[in-house]
Amino acid sequence: QVQLVESGGGLVQPGGSLRLSCVASGIIFRLYDMGWYRQAPGKQRELVASITSGGSISSTNYAASVKGRFTISRDNAKNTVYLQMNSLKPEDTAVYYCNAKKNWQDAWGQGTLVTVSS
Repeated sequence: QVQLVESGGGLVQPGGSLRLSCVASGIIFRLYDMGWYRQAPGKQRELVASITSGGSISSTNYAASVKGRFTISRDNAKNTVYLQMNSLKPEDTAVYYCNAKKNWQDAWGQGTLVTVSS
């Protein structure tokens, strides 16, 4: 029914770039706030970036550790949220999860693995 499918993860060298995508189905996408979370080995899951519903008046928020390097965006016509990741560091290595939220409703994707290593 409700499904969020992430893609775009992989192995990249420090300083490199990746673009993650999350395609949603089973929800009215434009009504949901969207977010990217990550969980590194041995660490708690943390919010990386979020973007509100509202189309042209949506706003974004970033974790301090990624601000200036990552950019979140959404395309409501394609039911897709993106995370552009530049200047990647080894500490960015984690499973990245897509999240959709509206009021009490909350949905998660299965995750995509990003490994930053030389």
